[in-house]
Amino acid sequence: MTRHFDDLETRSRDAREAAQLAVLNGLLARYGQADAPLDSLADLARLPVLRKSDLVARQKDAPPFGNLPVGDVAHVFQSPGPIYEPGGVTADWWRMGRFLHACGIGRGDIVQNCFSYHLVPAGMIFENGARAVGARVLPAGTGQTELQARAAHDVGVTAYAGTPDYLKVILDKADEMGLALRITKAAVGGGALFPSLRAEYAERGIACLQCYATADLGNIAYESPAQDGMIVDEGVIVEIVTPGTGTPVAAGEVGELVVTSLNPDYPLLRFATGDLSAVLPGTSPCGRTNMRIKGWMGRADQTTKIKGMFVRPEQVAALVARHQEIARARVIATREGEADVMTVRIEATGGDAACYAGSVAETLKLKGRVEIVPPGSLPNDGKVIEDLRSYD
Repeated sequence: MTRHFDDLETRSRDAREAAQLAVLNGLLARYGQADAPLDSLADLARLPVLRKSDLVARQKDAPPFGNLPVGDVAHVFQSPGPIYEPGGVTADWWRMGRFLHACGIGRGDIVQNCFSYHLVPAGMIFENGARAVGARVLPAGTGQTELQARAAHDVGVTAYAGTPDYLKVILDKADEMGLALRITKAAVGGGALFPSLRAEYAERGIACLQCYATADLGNIAYESPAQDGMIVDEGVIVEIVTPGTGTPVAAGEVGELVVTSLNPDYPLLRFATGDLSAVLPGTSPCGRTNMRIKGWMGRADQTTKIKGMFVRPEQVAALVARHQEIARARVIATREGEADVMTVRIEATGGDAACYAGSVAETLKLKGRVEIVPPGSLPNDGKVIEDLRSYD
């Protein structure tokens, strides 16, 4: 029988939403971020989306955290942008313990933490999670592979935390040095875990699971041993929205992942990750009842330069909003000879291509071909701008 991290993981949907709504309204009242309490989590869609570009601009005007609500924190980290994030040292501040527990990591384990401790928070995120499950940590950081292999052998490391591919580098180096390692568990993130690599680890007796986390939000979703999608963490609220907007998509549609963190020290509201994903139906076979997502499915920021002009997802969203009969639209960039060509495919139940062409020119600031296609014709991949030009 699966041992869960806590009772929160097996709550009913109604109990979870009621509890999260109460916490959310408490944070809104505490930090004065809404005029009135929300009646349901669906009301989150009324609040604006906060994007990384907004965060960079705010932090330039009001360093280091852009006047966003921040509690009593212990660290300041820097990520590319630059973006500055706070960090705490209280129990499971980034909510990584839940994922490590799902990996089977706990008391008696020694975790070789190969995430960076330099400026970025990744190393501290996993160290904080290891403490939450009672594991010891070898703070290895990145690089110096020969020393990493030697330390893993000498210390008796049983679990690895780091990017998916670096574990193989350590294992291969240990083989080369004739060192037997005891690693049987791996908690990975920060890159794609390809099926072939997971299979190779399994052949070595290492169970490898992945999480989806960011420096700003901490853990967002994670795999369980069922390996059936990624289970959303109990401390965040996830929405899937049409790229370039804050409008939730229909169930199962691919869109941009927008996350609200319920961390009282850093409650980010509707933070757009820039990543694409989709909600999976049902619940995990492992017994955890929270929403599941497919994981990372590409980037939502598909801004593309066509004919020397940038075309952005929010412009495509504005085009759709202009015409009630338009369900979806997709901008496709191609080349004919040495010239860029922009084609706009529009899912609509009616309308006139010439009329839509005028709207295309006004909203996208470019003229292009318009093709009307039946509803449901466009792929469910979250793309609103597709660049088919060859750059070879």
